[in-house]
Amino acid sequence: MASRWILRRACALNSVRLTEGRKKMRKVAAAIFVLILSGLGAIAAAAAPKPADKPWSMDDVIDRVITNENRANQQIKQYSPLVETYIQNLKPDKDLGYTPAGDKYFLGRVDFSKGVSLVSLTDTNSKGKKIFGSVGNFFSFAMQFLPDGFLQMIFIDTNSFDKQHYKFDYVHREFLGEVRCLVFDVTPQEKSSKGRFLGRVWVEDQDFNIVRFNGRYNGEGYSSYYFHFDSWRTNVQPGLWMPSFVYSEERELRYALVKKLDFKGQTRLWGYNLGHTAREQELSKMFVEAPVQDDTKTANDLTPVQAQRAWDRQAEENVAEHLERIGLMAPRGEVDKVLEAVVNNLEVTNNLDIEPEVRCRVLMTTTLESFTLGHTIVLSRGLIDVLPDEPSLAAVIAHELGHVALGHRMDSNYAFFDRLLVEDKNTFRHFYFAHTRAEEQAASAKGFQFLNNSPYKNQLGNAGLFLAALQSRQKEIPNLISAHPWFDKLDLIKGKPLGTNAEHEKMPFEVTAFMPYLTRFGSEASKPITISAAKQQNQKNN
Repeated sequence: MASRWILRRACALNSVRLTEGRKKMRKVAAAIFVLILSGLGAIAAAAAPKPADKPWSMDDVIDRVITNENRANQQIKQYSPLVETYIQNLKPDKDLGYTPAGDKYFLGRVDFSKGVSLVSLTDTNSKGKKIFGSVGNFFSFAMQFLPDGFLQMIFIDTNSFDKQHYKFDYVHREFLGEVRCLVFDVTPQEKSSKGRFLGRVWVEDQDFNIVRFNGRYNGEGYSSYYFHFDSWRTNVQPGLWMPSFVYSEERELRYALVKKLDFKGQTRLWGYNLGHTAREQELSKMFVEAPVQDDTKTANDLTPVQAQRAWDRQAEENVAEHLERIGLMAPRGEVDKVLEAVVNNLEVTNNLDIEPEVRCRVLMTTTLESFTLGHTIVLSRGLIDVLPDEPSLAAVIAHELGHVALGHRMDSNYAFFDRLLVEDKNTFRHFYFAHTRAEEQAASAKGFQFLNNSPYKNQLGNAGLFLAALQSRQKEIPNLISAHPWFDKLDLIKGKPLGTNAEHEKMPFEVTAFMPYLTRFGSEASKPITISAAKQQNQKNN
């Protein structure tokens, strides 16, 4: 109707103009007509929703998920993170259900540029092992766990993740931490080959990246065994979700006709950003300052004692920087400050004045270990995870502070920078921080003295129970409590004390499932809560 009205008005204009310029006016009217039509077209185009504004159909979402997942399989080839796998064999227990009955530990660096290439940091005889193509076995013919098999659990399907090979069924929406997700059940299409993923995936609802998948690979045979697993990813850069945690568990897996396997295992990956260290970022922000006038009037040369202290400090800083560079030590952060607050409590109540000041750092590994680098106390993430309370933490730190107070030094030759030029795989063999038995006994006595004068002296009940439990388990979990010969960031989560509902919930030093609190890159996580709590809270809002 609008175009007809325009035509009529154009004709009316032409009919009243009976002059010699009639043809000219016709041309003007035609031009007006074209302009008006083009204007209407522009208005209509502006009013119509853009493709990006249109609601997503379920087929569109699935296509986007498939595209992103296949892109992620290519993007990961740029990275070489650290990977750690800890496995506990289990045995039935009448009171606790299942308890540890042996363990395995692997720590190494993975190179994704050519399939999967693993170089062990704990096995000095390892030359690296490569996997190409589809999913590898998790068990060898000799019934040994294969670290590369557990690493494959970070992939859904590296070859054929598409609609031709998989069926996608929408289930519901669910929050994982602060990230709202769409949940799909994914099953292989009929007549698909073996090794396809069968389970459930969680897709964040902004860019449609898979952030979690739970299930197993299908088609195990006489010589191939695929385990159930729960694989998580974290948002390390805008739009980039990288594998971070894998939990695996199996009960009564039958093999070799009469044998069965019960186990639980954890795999962690970190150190994706090792090529973009804080120092490189700092360098990019440097600017040239105005010249500074050197007008110092007094001599600042160090005394011999001060010079020796500075040299020793240089050695420990060199080693700490090396461990941080290769991803084994976490960058300084809030956790270190908490540990140093405990050190301060011990120093103040014991009238200690230690120079240089005592620092604390955290090793990223799961193994339970603590040691000193000169005046730097190092505790592993795994040890901090299992300590029941602050007094128990103080007991461990007091022992290491005893080494510092007694002047038990590290090798000062590490102050020479060429001593740091060592391949990652030789790190554990190259650095040696162990003390003699006599030094350990002296540090224990000194640490006990510090505790008796500290505010923790009447709160050490849990520490005693912790050490007793550790001693009772040492034969079953030697890889967890035997120290090495010696997301890149740690956050401290202070949970509420929980009572046990049943005997089996005591779980002394047992592997547990991962339940990370997911957030998007750049957002500050609010007070950590459990996944189940987040789900209940957000279901009310939906």
